[in-house]
Amino acid sequence: MSRIAILQMTSGVDPAANAETLVSAAGQAAEGGAAMLFTPEMSGMLDRDRTRAAGNIRPESEDVVLAAVRDAAAANGMWIALGSLAVQREDGRWANRSFLIDGSGAIAARYDKIHMFDVTLANGESWRESAAYAPGEAVVTAETPIGKLGLTICYDVRFPALFEELGRQSCDVIAIPAAFTVPTGEAHWHLLQRTRAIEASAFVVAAAQVGEHEDGRRTYGHSLVIDPWGEVLLDMGGEAAGLGFVNLDPARIADVRSQLPSLANRRAIPRSSAS
Repeated sequence: MSRIAILQMTSGVDPAANAETLVSAAGQAAEGGAAMLFTPEMSGMLDRDRTRAAGNIRPESEDVVLAAVRDAAAANGMWIALGSLAVQREDGRWANRSFLIDGSGAIAARYDKIHMFDVTLANGESWRESAAYAPGEAVVTAETPIGKLGLTICYDVRFPALFEELGRQSCDVIAIPAAFTVPTGEAHWHLLQRTRAIEASAFVVAAAQVGEHEDGRRTYGHSLVIDPWGEVLLDMGGEAAGLGFVNLDPARIADVRSQLPSLANRRAIPRSSAS
């Protein structure tokens, strides 16, 4: 069994305050016996005012949240899947970047969000992530104490090709940290997360932002852990921040893949020819 902790968070606009929340959660997770802690998308700062946010977005080497979380991982001897931070790339553009930090505090892997959230919802909410952030270009996996972990972020969940590749690479667990809007969450959150777990025959861990944020937005919450059969092992609800724990049984992966060997049975789909 592998015990994990999931942080459901209401990030604000002050990175230092968010760092305190993350460090505290790491300590509690370690006390609860977790081998790994998962945190949401934009754990370090959630601020839709990009002019104000610009003053807090730094290169990795200067990011106070990343430094604090690396120290917390080392202090507790625990791996942390830091859902994502807004960081400045070498070319000056921003990246929505996930970090996998090992028990010594070293960065074991980085993943830049591939799919940008550029949408206008029926309720009037409009989001243009690509106006500020550069998309990533690489699929990222890493070996961890809980198995092979695939990294994704939020809106990525809507793009099956990414998860097909993670399934092809035989990931045991897929992280989908998120800051889902309420309308899209109510309509699609549980359905998409369960579908991705079933497709990849893997555990899905989706740590989420929740509630009313300082920048005026509202997020859906319902941090989830789902097993390879699609069974929901944990749903943290849509009301409050907090820390949850789940035990993952690696034997469940082999059991599901033996019953429904969809990964082994996959075939390339031929292109249709014009008539």
